[in-house]
Amino acid sequence: MKLKWTDVYDIGFELAEAHPGGDPLNVRFTDLHRMVTELPNFEDDPMRSNEKILEAIQMAWLEEMD
Repeated sequence: MKLKWTDVYDIGFELAEAHPGGDPLNVRFTDLHRMVTELPNFEDDPMRSNEKILEAIQMAWLEEMD
């Protein structure tokens, strides 16, 4: 499955899998952006993200950690 910025819940799941000991609330948005674009299935324009999308991804990742 190819991931786009709008796939926040799938990205959150992938981040939880890729970084099981990670703390989503302590990741800077610049680092989160890099982590998302480095996911193997991510295929979207890196410039299409914004703070609102990154925050939604951060919350989805946090939800997956619970």
